[in-house]
Amino acid sequence: MTRETSETMRIRKAVISDVKAVHKIINHYADRGLMLHRSLSEIYDHLRDYFVLEPQDRERPVLGVCGLRICWEDLAEIKSLAISEAYQGRGSGSGLVMACLEEARAFGLKRVFTLTYLPDFFKKIGFKEVDKAVLPHKIWADCLKCPKFPDCDETAMMTDLSPGSDPAL
Repeated sequence: MTRETSETMRIRKAVISDVKAVHKIINHYADRGLMLHRSLSEIYDHLRDYFVLEPQDRERPVLGVCGLRICWEDLAEIKSLAISEAYQGRGSGSGLVMACLEEARAFGLKRVFTLTYLPDFFKKIGFKEVDKAVLPHKIWADCLKCPKFPDCDETAMMTDLSPGSDPAL
């Protein structure tokens, strides 16, 4: 699946040759406390979860990444959304999230959540704030790796993909 985002950018599923660039961009933001660190091993293990943003000419490295982690029969998580600073504010982040939501629909998932420091960004694309208590305990496995656990300061947000939900998503 490839999704054109502009004349110069496209979104596609990650491949093996993207792993080091994905690792670098995710951990750049993790070093700032904005997301969890991911090891190379973890990225290889979960490579199928990720979409990447790249220039059409592919002469530059991966400029953005976003993952979709399936948690349960009707629930998935948007994870590791990261865009190089120079490419933020151009709709690329929204494009990456939308690619993940399209894939979630294709899998037949009904709900997608995220834990974020950017609730306004996710509100613009149809997510609504929810109490963390509505999320199943199973999703907290990654949180155990977080230095902020158990005092999470991220906002939990969710969107509904069921038939009849907002068609803009």
